[in-house]
Amino acid sequence: MAESYDAIVVGAGPNGLAAAITLAQAGRSVLVREANATVGGSCRSAELTLPGYIHDICSTVQALAVASPFLRGLPLAEHGLELVYPRASYAHPLDDGHAGVAYRSLDETAATLGRDGAAWKKLFGPLVRDWEKLAPALLGPLISPPRHPLALANFGLKALRSARSLAESWFEAEHAKGLFAGVAAHSITPLEWTATGAFGLVLGTSGHAGGWPVARAGSQKVAEAMASLLRSLGGRIETGARVENLDELPPAKLILCDVTPRQLVKLAGTRLPEGYKKRLQSFRYGPGVHKVDWALSEPIPWKAAGCRDAGTVHLGGTFDELSRSERAPWEGRYADKPYVLLVQYPFDPSRAPAGKHTAWAYCHVPNGGDLDVTAQIESQVERFAPGFKDTILARGVMTPEALERHNANLVGGDISGGANMFWQLLARPALRANPYRTPTKGLYLCSASTPPGAGVHGMCGHNAARLALKAELR
Repeated sequence: MAESYDAIVVGAGPNGLAAAITLAQAGRSVLVREANATVGGSCRSAELTLPGYIHDICSTVQALAVASPFLRGLPLAEHGLELVYPRASYAHPLDDGHAGVAYRSLDETAATLGRDGAAWKKLFGPLVRDWEKLAPALLGPLISPPRHPLALANFGLKALRSARSLAESWFEAEHAKGLFAGVAAHSITPLEWTATGAFGLVLGTSGHAGGWPVARAGSQKVAEAMASLLRSLGGRIETGARVENLDELPPAKLILCDVTPRQLVKLAGTRLPEGYKKRLQSFRYGPGVHKVDWALSEPIPWKAAGCRDAGTVHLGGTFDELSRSERAPWEGRYADKPYVLLVQYPFDPSRAPAGKHTAWAYCHVPNGGDLDVTAQIESQVERFAPGFKDTILARGVMTPEALERHNANLVGGDISGGANMFWQLLARPALRANPYRTPTKGLYLCSASTPPGAGVHGMCGHNAARLALKAELR
């Protein structure tokens, strides 16, 4: 007879592993099934260009891992994880050769922003001060009452506005507006939409309060550390074990799925009632990304010196330029001069042979788009770093389709587990008192398609497992 478990988790991404760890910490027997040969989901690394050059397939900067109340409490360093911090979290250059740079220090950041420096400090200062109160509320389940309502209300008054409204009301010059636009554009939505300001505030504050580190030797180390911890708690992981239907699984009181709504409908089959299934089928996916990895002969030759301090560099010029770029994929178009999110690793020499370097960048494109925009991405880098193209030793290109092949949760290249429109952030994946619990007893969703959404924080899995423990495994 098949061995039975208290819980089975389908998918070994950070959220699936977080759910399994939470259950194992509570003394429950747990099996994790993963379709790929390695754990990690979007948190994996590989030699995508040349031997000896390590590239992160998708997730790389671990800003939310540092902010996560769950991951911060795990002894992942004991299981091989080491985080490496650049001097600055992110930067945004303009064509004048100057860049706004977000350092941990608000004063140092303000010094890069001229007359807008004081306004940047006034906007972010209270949020940095209250970050330890805000992070658990922002990353926790929406159904829990806030422990610090005043701090959350102060955040909400700013966060519910669009990124454009916030930037134009707080800043005068393009350097500060661009610095804010670059981080708000992580939302992968038009910057005029409601609550896009929240992305700029949350990620911007995390850069000052905790920094934007990477995992030494690749993001795979995050997943491997989580897997090692789970095994030490008695959890079992099976890789190369694709699940086509939940009926294939061994007996279990609880099943948690680290998949998007599209996959859940397929996996659950007739287990889901038709009404709920229709709501999942109406779940909207956002734009895809087109990604380029590079093996480089030397560091990127930025015109703006401050960009050399940053791990992440947002490219695209002024706020208006970024705004036009981010509207394009929603309208089924490709931007001629796209917003480019670039990550470089001169502060982590373990990722390349001695004296060499790696970097990657992506831009947002229509979901499932197949147009090769590598030239447009590299032209944007060259625009702010003349001579960059001469440093390229090799490149690896990933279209939205290729990203989805690496991880089925990246539907059409959507790296957020679903579009980040305001209403879908509130009703993710469907409007329910408990968004993780399906109408089917013992069946839960624990992916980035549930609150609080995308990012390597593990909170979707942790939140789902905590609520499931209370409801199903008392």
